[in-house]
Amino acid sequence: MSKNVTVNSKSNMKFLYAGIAIALILAVLAPFLASPDPDGLESAAGGVVSEEKLAEMEEAGSVFSSPMPDYGIEGMGKSGEVAAIVVGTLLVLGISYGLGKMIKK
Repeated sequence: MSKNVTVNSKSNMKFLYAGIAIALILAVLAPFLASPDPDGLESAAGGVVSEEKLAEMEEAGSVFSSPMPDYGIEGMGKSGEVAAIVVGTLLVLGISYGLGKMIKK
């Protein structure tokens, strides 16, 4: 029975590493595959709120400033977008891992 648990554990770790690799590959490719058109939220807002009101809201700015607005690092172009998404992906994975460890205890 101990051998079976070890095999499952190794299989789970391989699955975990494959998932992390896939997440990072998607993070690197995302800026090159993403559509330049507005996302669903922006286009839905455009259908509900007038252009003038949207312009006012954009001009007013956000309540909180983002460390990496629009999923990018200012002045770095596509490489800044890749870096921002990779950092965000690693942060989410790290936070999820930490929460999982805390919940397990």
